[in-house]
Amino acid sequence: MSDEMDAVLAILATQQSDPDDPPEKRRADMDALAGAAPPAEGTIVEPVDAGGVPGVWLRTPDAVQDRALLYLHGGGYAVGSSVSHTPMASKIGAAAGLPVLLVDYRLAPEHPFPAGLEDAGTAFDWLLGRGLEPERLAVAGDSAGGGLTLALLLQRRDVGAVLPGAAACLSPWTDLTMGSPSMDANVASDPMLDRERLQRYADWYLGEGDPRDPLASPRFAELQGLPPVLIHAADEEVLVDDARLVAEAIEAAGGVVEYRSWPGVFHVWHAVAGLAPEADEAVSELGRFLRQHLA
Repeated sequence: MSDEMDAVLAILATQQSDPDDPPEKRRADMDALAGAAPPAEGTIVEPVDAGGVPGVWLRTPDAVQDRALLYLHGGGYAVGSSVSHTPMASKIGAAAGLPVLLVDYRLAPEHPFPAGLEDAGTAFDWLLGRGLEPERLAVAGDSAGGGLTLALLLQRRDVGAVLPGAAACLSPWTDLTMGSPSMDANVASDPMLDRERLQRYADWYLGEGDPRDPLASPRFAELQGLPPVLIHAADEEVLVDDARLVAEAIEAAGGVVEYRSWPGVFHVWHAVAGLAPEADEAVSELGRFLRQHLA
């Protein structure tokens, strides 16, 4: 672990929300903490209405015009926004040379499953409506947004709709039953997440829904027929098996998947790109993957 990452982990240990905080406070806290980081140098931020789904376009100086990345933020399906995730999404866009559509999909508990998935699909169709070819589009997301990324691929595959050229999932939450082995095995080493915190988010998101529904928990889906997928996770996080098991299932189904788990980092450490070399390396690897598969 680098000294820089060690310093970031020390700060995170002081920033955890109270388990009883309502969604509104959690949202404000995430926007204030994550949204305070600077975006990639030269980023132009433009508000956009993507077919009724609000969000922002993020364009860095080297971004091409004939391709794009749809980014689905994390936050347990209940927090997170274009404010909190502009810094990270813009750096991913800069690494990939892509403009980024970062959307504010509807959040639980006010808008439970499948509202967020519906909004993700609307935003993807909006990009297609702008004349972008599907093989020149990518979808990515972190944590809950990583699960939502996989759910979007599965939903489009199942109805015979066109799929993007590539996808990426950063510390994805793919099992809302919290049944992955690392959920308990890594609880002492994860500074950000635990079963109690995730159960609260799952209850808000699912309402009366089934946690084994493949569009809520892609861990339980048949995972054949997907575009190339990159999956990152932290060795010590409680969701590492959510990532690993999905990667293994994609590979077993004959798909193209790049999976890597990283030591000495934390859940969605990509968010501290520019502050720690481990985050810079992960974002660079993600950019390379997207460039390769959208070429």
